[in-house]
Amino acid sequence: MRNDQASAPSEELAYRLRQQELTAEFGRYALRTHDTPSLLQEATRVCALGLQSDFCKVMRYVPDEGQFIVQAGVGWKPGVVGHARTGADTESPAGYTFQTGDPVISNHLAQETRFRTPALLVEHGITRAINVLISGDGGRYGVLEVDSPNPGRFTAADLAFLQGFANLLGVALERQQFEEALRDSEAKLQEAMAHQEVLTREISHRVKNSLAMVAGLLSMQRRMTCEPALQRALDDARTRVRTIAQIHDWLWRADEVHTINVAKFMGELCDLIRATAAPGQTLSTDIAPVMLATDQAVPLALLVNELVTNALKYAYPSGEGEVRLTIQPTTPGHLRLTICDRGQGLPPGFDANNATSLGMKLIASLGHQLDGQPEWQDADPGTRFVLEFLVQERSTQQV
Repeated sequence: MRNDQASAPSEELAYRLRQQELTAEFGRYALRTHDTPSLLQEATRVCALGLQSDFCKVMRYVPDEGQFIVQAGVGWKPGVVGHARTGADTESPAGYTFQTGDPVISNHLAQETRFRTPALLVEHGITRAINVLISGDGGRYGVLEVDSPNPGRFTAADLAFLQGFANLLGVALERQQFEEALRDSEAKLQEAMAHQEVLTREISHRVKNSLAMVAGLLSMQRRMTCEPALQRALDDARTRVRTIAQIHDWLWRADEVHTINVAKFMGELCDLIRATAAPGQTLSTDIAPVMLATDQAVPLALLVNELVTNALKYAYPSGEGEVRLTIQPTTPGHLRLTICDRGQGLPPGFDANNATSLGMKLIASLGHQLDGQPEWQDADPGTRFVLEFLVQERSTQQV
């Protein structure tokens, strides 16, 4: 323990170099740790070593109480750290430092006339103390205090060491507070995302139930009519409603809400179409695994469903045959949709622009939604539908 007797220059130099070494070691520790209690406790241990004392403490200011709590410390009796309170008014050394920002050295507490001696120091036989402010850009945290019951004195050089150490501690605390706030924000974001997912599931469930109810009503209406034409129209309407429900279900389950993998998306849709096809009817596909904006994926899926189901229904009067679906890139940024059969072909005098059926109007409308020009071609034999359109870079839909 250093005392009032002058130290040899070599001893003084070694003492100050040791303080610098301890500060550097603590700086490295502060960069590694993310636990505030451990950081504070290590700070008190290192400061006690640096000033060759057995007592050191960090006093955190508690605004609601207007006093300090001993947040971390070494040398103190059990039950002090984490529990003991001391005054934060200017009548105490630590309170004066906190309120004014000025450090305080009291080398003779028993003879001190500027401040009262806190009961905690009297209880532990402390005779001298040194206090510095712990602060950062976010405000004042508290006071770092080194105490000693032994003869000797704290010097201006000791004060420089302790203040520099407190400044380093303040920066480390500020960093940890920022990281804690960031973790809290991330946790709240995750909570909000989880809540959003629950809402999405609930909305999807309700939409599917609503569409299922519409499909059920169409089925009921179909059973109540004896007119074949009306029965076919109701069957077609029910199929379209179910397709919309299936597309909606697939889209909300996708990982990416703005874009869709065309091959996976259309693959599932085609599996559903195959499941309802008549025996002997086949659907073959050649679909590139390109990403497509959801704004385009929905009308494309409805268009594919309409064309393929129509081909399976009308191209082969015998009930057996193949429909081939191709979606491939052509020029950069463009996709070409082709649906072809080898059936009986288009009826004589067919004019898509003047067609009056709901199915043909729907096909034309969906083609225009994709900013493409639908083309009906004679496949000799059979029919070929071609639509080339520009791929959007990203969905403009607000999801």
